[in-house]
Amino acid sequence: MRAVESLGARAVKVRAAEDLVDAAGHPRIDALILPGGESSTVDRLCRTFGLFEPLQEAIRGGLPTLGTCAGLIMLSSGIEDPAPGQQSLGVLDVSVNRNAFGSQVASAEVDLPWLGPPSDVVGPGDHLKAAFIRAPEVTRTGEGVEVLARHGDAVVAVRQGSILGISFHPELMGDTTLHRLLLRDAARHPAQHG
Repeated sequence: MRAVESLGARAVKVRAAEDLVDAAGHPRIDALILPGGESSTVDRLCRTFGLFEPLQEAIRGGLPTLGTCAGLIMLSSGIEDPAPGQQSLGVLDVSVNRNAFGSQVASAEVDLPWLGPPSDVVGPGDHLKAAFIRAPEVTRTGEGVEVLARHGDAVVAVRQGSILGISFHPELMGDTTLHRLLLRDAARHPAQHG
């Protein structure tokens, strides 16, 4: 939340479907960040609190979304090594391998060259600062998915339409590049609040 607020945007926590959309189905937010954490716990809490389907609908409807680490796993259409009963939202056409970068001890901080198309926010020659903490790896990208960054041979940042999915935590490194991309998308496609 601090990364978005540092850019002048207001951040709110979405804890229930009512925080996401009003009774008439109008969005209450302009963009969404699905943060890191333990992906099977995030999945279970989304289902417990009735957020699973509303999140799917909002994201499929074009809500600009950034999924970080466990958030990427939640967005994915396939998890290669799911916890028992674990589900994903299936809104980003990628498959992921949870904890591909190993244990907490194997965590790393790196600079990643930007591989995506140039924009008013980031372009060729720019780097993303990334903290990998038991991070997932994208193992398959579907049609229309752009690779934005790699760590070695591993795909670690992707984009499909208004959805950004990343394996790492740029906010821990003070890098707001992807948050700025998200806010730019939100400004270009503002929600029609009821």
